[in-house]
Amino acid sequence: MAILTELNQLLTVEDLQSDEFNKWPMGKLIDYIIDTHHAYVVEKMPIILQFLEKLCKVHGQRHPELFEIYNEFNAMSQELQHHLKKEELVVFPYIINMENAISKGEQVSKPVFGTIENPINMMMYEHNIEGDRFLIIEQLTNKYTAPDDGCTTYRVAFKMLQEFEEDLHKHIHLENNILFPKAIIEERECFNNIILAN
Repeated sequence: MAILTELNQLLTVEDLQSDEFNKWPMGKLIDYIIDTHHAYVVEKMPIILQFLEKLCKVHGQRHPELFEIYNEFNAMSQELQHHLKKEELVVFPYIINMENAISKGEQVSKPVFGTIENPINMMMYEHNIEGDRFLIIEQLTNKYTAPDDGCTTYRVAFKMLQEFEEDLHKHIHLENNILFPKAIIEERECFNNIILAN
């Protein structure tokens, strides 16, 4: 649950006061998450890995923690690629189809995974893993502070890591605290109204 603690600390007053995302239909929120946060992850991961590789080559002997940072971020990039695909190919399409069917008064097909709570629980578990991984990176980077002998590349790489973490927290907040609870409530209402088709 470390990710949730970190998330709450990072949310600004503006984020906490804004209920704009809560008012959006789930399909619109999903489009926003994919176009903004998923796109950001896909674009930035290889760039950050290149910077970290360069740092390891140039500064690794004096700063062996760079290899640990690289290993943690590389593991995260591998996991996030799979995670985003599961959301985009399984979780999100089901939520969109469910929302569309409900709005038209049509039956919702029962998913192969039983209930939306099953993949959502897995997504949230994976969110926690990556949040905990970023806590390790934050410690290894001394809260993204380059050492005195760090070059411009060093400072840029650490700044990109910090921005990546901040974006990931916003991304996870939208899913864990807004999209996923809405999807669970919508599906439960389907069960309660017995409009879920076998």
